[in-house]
Amino acid sequence: MIRVVLPLLPVLLGLASPVMASSFVAPEGCTTFMTVQAKGCRVSNHYKCTADAPGDQWRADFDQEGPFFMSRIDSEAQWVESFEIDPPVRQTLDPNPADPASFSELLATGNDNYIFGLSDDTGERTKVRGGDRLTGRQVVIDGITLQETEFNFSETDMGGTVLRRSRGNEYIHPEWRLFFSGPSQWDGGDGTYLPLDGSPVQFIFPGEPGFASTQPLFDCDAVMSSLQTLPKL
Repeated sequence: MIRVVLPLLPVLLGLASPVMASSFVAPEGCTTFMTVQAKGCRVSNHYKCTADAPGDQWRADFDQEGPFFMSRIDSEAQWVESFEIDPPVRQTLDPNPADPASFSELLATGNDNYIFGLSDDTGERTKVRGGDRLTGRQVVIDGITLQETEFNFSETDMGGTVLRRSRGNEYIHPEWRLFFSGPSQWDGGDGTYLPLDGSPVQFIFPGEPGFASTQPLFDCDAVMSSLQTLPKL
C-alpha cells in the first residue's frame, strides 16, 4: 500500500504500441523474472521491486493493443493494489480484512475463504467474498507442474448489489506463490455467466526467446497475429 503506482504509468504507456516496442522494461529498482503467454490474447510480465515488502510481486498485462492492467500481490497472494490503464484507475485493498486471503492456508488445508474490501481513487468501495479449493489435480503446462484450484467469488457494492462474480478453475505454483488463470465463467452483474479461458500456454524465463515480450501470441485476431512476423526492435 505504501508504494505509489502512478510513477509506473509512463513505463507502461511507453510500450502502448505493440508494433513500435516488443520488450517490457521493469521500473528502476525492479527486475522482471518471468513472462507468461496465455490464452485469450494476453501476455504478462512478472517482476519484483527492491523497495517493496518481502514477497511482494508485480504483474503487467498486455493485449494486442498494448498495456491494460497491472497489479501487486503480497506473499499471501492478497490483492494489494491494481491499476487499470484506460481509463486510469488505481484500486487498493482496504486495511483489516474480515477474512484475509491466505496462500499459506490454501496450501496447508486445501481450502481458503476470504472476505475483504477494495477502494479505488474514484471513490468506489466494494466487498469481495469467495474461496479457493485445491482439487488434488496437477497439470503440466510448458514443462511446469501446477496445482489446480476451484474458485468462486462475488464482488458487491456496499449495499450488497452484485457487480461481478466468477467461478471456475485456476492454477497455482506453490514455490512461486502465484495464481494463474484457468477456464472459468464470469458474470458482469446481469445474471448471465459467460465462458472465459486465460490459461497459461508458455512460461518464459530470462535468456529464453520471447522473454519480456509485450506481444501476445495466442487467440489474437488475424490482423494482429500477422504483426508478430515483424522484426523485433
